Amino acid sequence: MTMANDFEGAPKEFAVVIPVPTFLARDQIHVGDKALVDHLDAYSAPRLVEYFDANPCERRMFDSMMPFAAARAPAAQAKDAASLAKALGVTIEATYTVGEYDILILSAQQSAGLEAWLRQNGYRIPAGASEVIGTYLKQNMRFFVAKVNLAEQARLGFSYLRPLQVAYESPKFMLPIRLGMVNAAGPQELFVYALTRNGRVETTNYRTVKLPTDMDLPVYLKHSGEFASFYKAMFARQVENQDGRAVFLEYAWDMRWCDPCAADPLSGDELRQLGVFWIDGGESRPPNVLLSRLHVRYDNAHFPEDLVFQETGDRSNFQGRYVLRHAWTGGDTCSAAAEYRRAVDDRRAREAAGLASLTGWNVADIRKKMGGAVPVRAEPAWWERLWKK
Repeated sequence: MTMANDFEGAPKEFAVVIPVPTFLARDQIHVGDKALVDHLDAYSAPRLVEYFDANPCERRMFDSMMPFAAARAPAAQAKDAASLAKALGVTIEATYTVGEYDILILSAQQSAGLEAWLRQNGYRIPAGASEVIGTYLKQNMRFFVAKVNLAEQARLGFSYLRPLQVAYESPKFMLPIRLGMVNAAGPQELFVYALTRNGRVETTNYRTVKLPTDMDLPVYLKHSGEFASFYKAMFARQVENQDGRAVFLEYAWDMRWCDPCAADPLSGDELRQLGVFWIDGGESRPPNVLLSRLHVRYDNAHFPEDLVFQETGDRSNFQGRYVLRHAWTGGDTCSAAAEYRRAVDDRRAREAAGLASLTGWNVADIRKKMGGAVPVRAEPAWWERLWKK
């Protein structure tokens, strides 16, 4: 499991407390390369696809694509710390320094004791955490606790926090999210990139919903910042449509290829570094690796349980893909050109209506941004929607 964080603030303020289902030895913990996560994100990001209409009198088509896209304590102090922990029913099972992180593996007899120990040792544990911690202790889970070692970070020369990686075996295919929600000021955003052998990944205790895809949208969305604004508004509307209780599938694809490619597929060596243990690192595009990208916006009210996953046997490809169709603007006057221009008017009306439906934006504002005369699409009468002609 690779954990990348978008923490903002001074490194000395950063800390993570993560429930884990088993003890972790030093060799099971690694500091990863942020570039690998960035590559995975770019490869699977929702994307715009552009098509350019040909001269209707000379039928051709071209297409292009653009992506969205504290120092260690001495031995005596350590012994005192262990004694204090024991008095609170907390056991420090292991202490490691891995890269720029100081890491503890903790177990505890009761949540109140662990919460007290964390507070005494400078971890900001919010009110209400004890109940959540208790649920993990009942499952016999341990706690992976990490802080930034400022001296090591300075020595290594990194100005950002690199991803933490842990490798372990467990029958529980889950991601604990509840502890992080206790002190959250509002909904949190989470992206899950699951690399599997047999099929795509979905959640079993929440609905997994595919994002709308393959929609024709106005071409102005290719302008700087417009696609990002569209995607944020569209995602927020999808969350609202699902009552804030769904996990969204943004991408699922065999990593040997892509169509279109927002970024090159990851190499075998890159995939091995991300935990794909069943392949040989030397392969440029190894078989039997499928990437699922899940996106969830969560809070306490709508996600009372941790995320539980399953690997399915479904290997069908899916991507968040949004289509821009550039109209032909030539002056030819063949009979097909007049019919084509009428079709373009109808298409522009559908694009404006579709964008308004996806985002909740005012359709009049959309038409203004599109420029030119955008026909108002007449809604069919209710009886016209009953039977397809």
